[in-house]
Amino acid sequence: METKELICVNCPKGCRITVTLADGKVQSITGNSCPKGAEYAAKETTRPERILTSTVRIEGGLWRVLPVITSGAIPLDQMEAVMKTVRTVRVEAPVAMNQVLVADINGLGVDLIASRSMEKASA
Repeated sequence: METKELICVNCPKGCRITVTLADGKVQSITGNSCPKGAEYAAKETTRPERILTSTVRIEGGLWRVLPVITSGAIPLDQMEAVMKTVRTVRVEAPVAMNQVLVADINGLGVDLIASRSMEKASA
């Protein structure tokens, strides 16, 4: 049996949660004050996920790069592969905020979207 302790980040309470694992599977979760805390702790100890924020190259825009974000969390063990894909993305201005730039990135069920709008640069 393995025990992991973490602090929940779902709300300002910051519950101290203890997760007991056996063979990589959750056996028990204690210390959470709500179901969301238990869900967070289970994911965080078995396969943590994060939202990815980065930039991509944009042609013809006011700036050379465009900020992007994933539409949902991706597993941390897939972050390097997703970043490899992100580095290859090139878009053409204009781009609208929340525009999907890469649908279902790396087959993970989340999209890479523009996190701001960018107009074309004046000639």
